[in-house]
Amino acid sequence: MTPAARVPSAPEAGSIPRLAGALCPVLTPFGEAFAPDPSRLVAHCRWLLGQGLGGLALFGTTSEANSLSVEEREELLGAVLAAGIAPRALFVGTGSCALPDAVRLTQLAVRQGCAGVLMLPPFYYKGVSDDGLYRGFAEVIERVGDPRLRVYLYHIPAVAQVGFGPALIERLLRAYPGVVVGIKDSSGDWDHTHRLHQRFGTAGLQVFVGTERLLLANMRSGGAGCITAMANVNPAPIARLARQWQDPRAEDLQAELNVVRGAVERYPVIAALKTVLAHHAGDPAWLSLRPPLTELPAADAGALLADLGRRGFAMRGLQGPRDPDPPARSP
Repeated sequence: MTPAARVPSAPEAGSIPRLAGALCPVLTPFGEAFAPDPSRLVAHCRWLLGQGLGGLALFGTTSEANSLSVEEREELLGAVLAAGIAPRALFVGTGSCALPDAVRLTQLAVRQGCAGVLMLPPFYYKGVSDDGLYRGFAEVIERVGDPRLRVYLYHIPAVAQVGFGPALIERLLRAYPGVVVGIKDSSGDWDHTHRLHQRFGTAGLQVFVGTERLLLANMRSGGAGCITAMANVNPAPIARLARQWQDPRAEDLQAELNVVRGAVERYPVIAALKTVLAHHAGDPAWLSLRPPLTELPAADAGALLADLGRRGFAMRGLQGPRDPDPPARSP
């Protein structure tokens, strides 16, 4: 079957709501023997959605997704959905170096009605051609073969060291309009993001930035919002700027976000975020990271928390440790 035969028509594409605004790539809690903790994950997702975020991204970099097996991702997604969290509020990270794994996870996300999938390129082999990357994405899209599929490209060259050039993006948009619909630009380079707007804005490509430092600039340029790790601990202020970016105080709101981020990003970010969350939730279980990542040294953790405390930082509405049994579905 040719690619065009599977492309949804314009009405089909428009019938699926697209997420926008401030989204959170959700931290993954681990318990004994570094096993994922579905109960704490569900509780955190509920709290995040209650802070005004536009949605959640499961199984991204901040989630330690590439330290999770396919089966673990399936189990965690199942727990989140069984708890009554709407699939339309979720992006699911499905990119993988192994094509069958990417297909399997993408099929699951589509079957469950999730808003979209956030896909890394196959990143182990470096120096690969655009033809090879295109073929990888085309195979996933064709094998899934579902008009409900919405693919968001995940561009994070500092980590993956394999990214999406403009020619590759253009080729994917041309072959799969209405399927390839957006990109998370985690380059941290505003010039790069701005070029995406200039080249693909008229094609309807949703552009999310990977840091709230660039949120205001992205919104002013017609971007969709941000998918930022800092939303795990500072969600309400980030969501506020995403909603109020046209407000006269938007520059001040952006500056306030930058101060908090600046305190956290002095340290390894995932470990720092788990330190902050564990402290404010009163739940040391959140400190655990799966190897090869490690917790912050005690001195660094103390310095980070003291710095945030001096700035009046707070995480309101958090609850303490959760019952280890899986939560029941919400009515």
